[in-house]
Amino acid sequence: MGDLHETQFFKVEMDQEDSVSRILEDVYDALMEKGYNPVNQIVGYIMSGDPTYITSHKNARSIIMKAEKDELVEELLTSYIRNKGWDQKE
Repeated sequence: MGDLHETQFFKVEMDQEDSVSRILEDVYDALMEKGYNPVNQIVGYIMSGDPTYITSHKNARSIIMKAEKDELVEELLTSYIRNKGWDQKE
């Protein structure tokens, strides 16, 4: 056992199936299938932390909770920046 005054770090790496991108894709698809506006529902979840914004259809509610909210925001922002081509600017 280590020093009791030191913080231990533990990080579980997501496998490819659980990547944040894949999580967002699966949740988006489930929300679309149920007739919800995926953007509004995902934003509601991220802003409030309330998982009831996400349907339980296709286990989407459990799936989205595998990622931290900051990881979801980071993935969405990174994708947006890439799509705009801003990552190519010097």
